[in-house]
Amino acid sequence: MSKTTVELPVVVIGAGPVGLAAAAHLTEYGIQPLVLEAGPAAGAAVREWSHVRLFSTWGEVVDPAAEKLLAPTGWTKPDSATYPAGGDWAELYLQPLADALGDRVRYGARVTGVSRAGRDRIVDAGREQQPFVVHIETNGGREERFFARAVVDASGTWSTPGPAGAGGLAALGEKAAADRITYRVPDLTDPAVRARYAGKRTAVVGSGASAFTALASLADLAKADDGAGTHTTWILRRGISGSTFGGGEADRLPARGALGLAAKAAVDGGYADAATGFRTEAIERDGEGRLVLVGDDGRRLHAVDEVIVLTGLRPDLSFLDELRLGLDERLQAPLALAPLIDPNQHSCGTVPPHGRSELSHPEKDLYLVGMKSYGRAPTFLAMTGYEQVRSIAAHLAGDREAAERVELTLPETGVCGGAGLFDRPEAAEQNAGGCCAAPATLAIGTLTAAPGGC
Repeated sequence: MSKTTVELPVVVIGAGPVGLAAAAHLTEYGIQPLVLEAGPAAGAAVREWSHVRLFSTWGEVVDPAAEKLLAPTGWTKPDSATYPAGGDWAELYLQPLADALGDRVRYGARVTGVSRAGRDRIVDAGREQQPFVVHIETNGGREERFFARAVVDASGTWSTPGPAGAGGLAALGEKAAADRITYRVPDLTDPAVRARYAGKRTAVVGSGASAFTALASLADLAKADDGAGTHTTWILRRGISGSTFGGGEADRLPARGALGLAAKAAVDGGYADAATGFRTEAIERDGEGRLVLVGDDGRRLHAVDEVIVLTGLRPDLSFLDELRLGLDERLQAPLALAPLIDPNQHSCGTVPPHGRSELSHPEKDLYLVGMKSYGRAPTFLAMTGYEQVRSIAAHLAGDREAAERVELTLPETGVCGGAGLFDRPEAAEQNAGGCCAAPATLAIGTLTAAPGGC
C-alpha cells in the first residue's frame, strides 16, 4: 500500500455501538476514522427500539477505548450494575461518543457501494495496492465518494428482518397482509401501539430473545385493566423442550435468563398458547379481515388480529457486491467465524474469543463486524463487537501482538444441549429436565432484551 493510501482514513460504516467503538480504537492508535451513518443521529437503529431494555448491564455495553475518549468531555458513566434501555444507550452513551468524535462522524450518508478504485471484483492486477472507494447518497439525493485505506462495515442487520415464511422467503400472502404485520417488538407504552394490541389476539412468530420480549410484554398487557381479552399464539418451528426458554437461572447473564423465564411464565399462565412444529407457508384473510396462518403440513391456526414476526435478522450485502467476501454459505458470516457460532452445530456454552484473524476476507483490509459479522446467527453481544474492533484497529496500526491477543470470555447461556434448528430425537433426550425445568420464581416484571442479544 502506498504512502498516499496509508494516509487515507479508515471508513467505518454505521454509527452504532460497534461502529463508534471502532472509531474510538482507531483514534487511540492515531488512525483517522470516517464514520458514515445513514441516519440523522448516532445509534439510529438503536433508537428504533428505544423502549427495549438490554440484558447486558452498563458495565458490559460501554467500550473501554470509547470511555477513555469520553473522559475529557466530563462524561459520567451510568451505574455499571444497571440495565439501560435502547433509548438510554443512544442518548447517554452513543450520542456523546459521536459528539466527542466530532466531524469524524457524518450523518445522512447512506453507503450505496464499496469497491477498489478502478478495480471491479474480477480484476486481480494491482488490486491490494488500490484504495477502497466508498459511494454514498446523502439525504438530499446527492452522490459522493470517499477513498479509504480500509473499510470496517458495522452497519448491522436491523434493516433486513427475516420473514414469517419458514423457508426464508415471505409466506404466500405475507406482503399483502403488511397492514397487520410488524417485524419489531411493539412499544406497548405508546398509547396508539397499545390500543392496536389490547384485547386482540396476536401471533408471535420466532423463538429468540425478541420473541420472549414480545410474549412477556403481551402477557403484562393481558393482566392490565385495559388489556382484558389480550391473547397470544406463539408459533415455533420446533417443539418445546428444556432449552426452549434459554438457560434460566443457569445463564451467566441473569437478565437474559430471566427473560426466558418471563416467556415461560406467559405460557404457563395461559396468556399464550404454543403452536409447535409449525412452519408458516401462507397467510390468508378470513371473512372479517383477520389473518389465518397456514402451515406446510396443512394446519390452519385460529384467526388473529395481528402478527409479530421475530424470526431473526440477516445482513444486507448488496452494497459490497464488488468486493471479494469469504462467507459461510449458511450463515453469511466470515468463514473462520461461522463454525464457532453455527446454531446447526451447537447451542451450549459460549463463543470462543475471536478477532481480526477470524474476521478476515479475501479482500484485504475489509472487515464485517458487530451483528453483521454474525450473519444470520443469533446471540450476538455488544462486548463481542468491542473486542472485534479492538483487534482490527491494532492490526491496522501494525500492532500484531495486540491484534492476535484476543482474550474476551463471553458469559455462558446456560443452555444444556439442544443443538440444531430442527428437533431431533437425541436432542429431545438431552433436553429432558434441562436448564429451564426449574419453575419461574424470579420477580422480573416485564424484562426485555435488545434485538440481537445485547
